[in-house]
Amino acid sequence: MKQLCLMVFSALIAQATMAKVIVVEGKYQNKNLYIQNGYSSSGVGFCTYEIIVNGEVSTDEINSTSFEIDLAQFQLKYGEKVVVEIKHKDDCSPRILNPEALKPKASFETTSLTLAQNGLLSWNTVNEAGSLPFIVEQFKWNKWIPVGEVQGLGTPAENRYSFQTELHSGENKFRVKQIGYGALPKYSKTVSIVSNETPLTFSTSRNSEDLLFSGETMFEVYDVYGQIIKKGFGKSINIGNIKKGHYFLCYDNSVTEFKKK
Repeated sequence: MKQLCLMVFSALIAQATMAKVIVVEGKYQNKNLYIQNGYSSSGVGFCTYEIIVNGEVSTDEINSTSFEIDLAQFQLKYGEKVVVEIKHKDDCSPRILNPEALKPKASFETTSLTLAQNGLLSWNTVNEAGSLPFIVEQFKWNKWIPVGEVQGLGTPAENRYSFQTELHSGENKFRVKQIGYGALPKYSKTVSIVSNETPLTFSTSRNSEDLLFSGETMFEVYDVYGQIIKKGFGKSINIGNIKKGHYFLCYDNSVTEFKKK
């Protein structure tokens, strides 16, 4: 009997040594995981022998060439963190057919979006399905331009965010967006305010080496083919290293042209 117990104990140690674990993490999206299982290389038994979800053993039937991990049985809330451990034999490896099922999509809803006269953009959201960055965009020069990011909390309850923007003269428009799995963006509504800032002007230095602004501003310089060659923020742009010719200049709330002599 003692020898038999020793043999069983040795077999259990050997099995534990040969075991491997595939771990997949994400946020619950009201979807299940599908596993391609198969047999072990010895032909005896199936590859996967245990599934653990957030520390609890799954009761799903896994003795099959393919099976489904029913995440709903764990009473998960939408957007809740999920850690799935797929324990399998060392001589084979199951495959997760839809790992994207745990990747968050942009699902937020904006309950408020305000812009103060000092440029502070504030917004509240609900129904976030995962932690994704909010990209702050400003409409200027006839296009939406990203001006900053705020990391989303990723929880479905109401979340509050803010970002300090730089206002230009005239009307300012802002929005926020998220890009989740599949690169499909979701946008908030647009908020706008009219700034009391004095419109900026620009001039060319005497040696034609610099463009000088009457105040600090974001700027972009394009050639006649629409290729951007300069961008940044400041009170001047060095143009000494660009070729002679015509260029387009975007600054403050204006789009204009200049000639490099």
